Amino acid sequence: MKHVLVTLLVIFLFGCSNELDISTSDQISKENFFQSEQDFLAATGPLYNRVWFSFNDKFYFGLGDGRSNNLYAPFSDYIFPFSDLTETGLTGPLVEAWGSLYIVVQQSNRAILGIEGSEVDEEVKREFIAEARFMRGTAYWYLASLWGNVIISTDPSELVQNPIVNTSPRSDVYEFAIRDLEYAAKYLPEQARQTGRVTKYSAYGMLSRFYLSYAGLSDNPNSGQRDQALLDQALKAATLAIEEGPYSLMTDYADLFKVENNNNEESMFALQWVPNGEYGVGNAHQAFFALNSEITGDDAAYGFFTRASYDILKVYETNDLRRKSTWMADGDYYPEINKENGGYIVDHENTYLNVKKGVVGSTKDNSAISRQNSALNTYMLRLGEVYLNYAEAVLGNNESTTDANALLYVNSLRSRAGLNDLSILTVDELFKERRIELCMEGQFWYDLVRRSYYEQQEVLNFIDNQDRGTIIPFTYDAETNEVTIDETRDVATQAVGAVNEGILLLPYPESEVVQNPLLAEPPVPYDFTEERITDLF
Repeated sequence: MKHVLVTLLVIFLFGCSNELDISTSDQISKENFFQSEQDFLAATGPLYNRVWFSFNDKFYFGLGDGRSNNLYAPFSDYIFPFSDLTETGLTGPLVEAWGSLYIVVQQSNRAILGIEGSEVDEEVKREFIAEARFMRGTAYWYLASLWGNVIISTDPSELVQNPIVNTSPRSDVYEFAIRDLEYAAKYLPEQARQTGRVTKYSAYGMLSRFYLSYAGLSDNPNSGQRDQALLDQALKAATLAIEEGPYSLMTDYADLFKVENNNNEESMFALQWVPNGEYGVGNAHQAFFALNSEITGDDAAYGFFTRASYDILKVYETNDLRRKSTWMADGDYYPEINKENGGYIVDHENTYLNVKKGVVGSTKDNSAISRQNSALNTYMLRLGEVYLNYAEAVLGNNESTTDANALLYVNSLRSRAGLNDLSILTVDELFKERRIELCMEGQFWYDLVRRSYYEQQEVLNFIDNQDRGTIIPFTYDAETNEVTIDETRDVATQAVGAVNEGILLLPYPESEVVQNPLLAEPPVPYDFTEERITDLF
């Protein structure tokens, strides 16, 4: 088995149209490739789907929502190890995600090196290098958030020659990721070259997330304070993305999660899955989530036991429209599913709420849908999150704010959800809004990790108070979003891992540690040779 850090992905050739379009090619070689803009499009195209496939397939929601206890799946070997805090270096989705993220890194590196060595116009080269660095930086943000100290690689050939190398400290990994996104913000175009590709404002939006993460990192995880200069940068980045970017909120929250609305005006960076595409370029989330075959039109519907946790259902306010777009309750009606029979009504005497977000119907409802491939884009960043990033940057080290813009952005999300405006924004209120707005979009665990950098004990207390070892039977009122403990049924228990600071980092894949023992050794500071970009704001 090859070391994943030195695994190089086969490049797939993309057509030079207004849409990302995938088709294989065996003509790419060192001699005839990286000679034109079309070659650059071909080299960067797979960075939107294939390289992320194993990360997206199960880990995206298993870790982001399962580990944070939004999602509960008692019989799922790709969610349960994360939600019950018992994953190891042998846990399948963990190993796959590590490999996928490093494939993103190495495919990005290969594109960067190939483009740098070409004779195409320098301005064009910088644009495509910026696109590859956007992807590489995003992968490293995930690696830093999940594993902390990891290997920073900019040249795959160096790891081929010597795969036994030290990690760099988490702070350097974040710094590396930020530098990549700063380069992307400077050199990416204001308008996407093709539908679905990222822009400079996508980079600014992502930087608002990265700066927030880095701001809390220090030697004292219980300081209660974040670096004000980084909070200020997060605010500036979010402001540019919101005020100057070509993005706007979708009017209807539910419309965000329909195949026909892929690459909508709110989407800033999404993985682009190929309708009816082969394995590796499709999105299988619907197969994991769908309640039954009546929804999918085939046997790929494994979601009966994939449910909302009692903990997440307690958070929804009365009549929050986002609940129905995220979780299916008995009596809910979805006109976009089973259209030929007038829509789909959830009616299974089901005492649980199953996943809706990512469940889109059958091929009869939309020809882009096929067995185990919904063709629904995976959001990696949308404007709704950047609104929340703006508000978090304004809150900074304060407990509350009445800042007009922060309230405007948060209340615009609440208004879309059918809720009343807030007159004051508190830390706890924003924390809740982030959890609900981005639920089942693979984000909440990273919110917990970010907060743990400066309020570690509060985060551990929050996780411990979720009482994951207790399975509470409940009833749910879909009209009012009220969840009530069902006293007629017994409470069940299950074994879960200990809640301590060790759960805030994942174990390295065991096979990687065996092949590179330096993973288990103290990190070595990274030697930054490139100057920081200083004229972004």
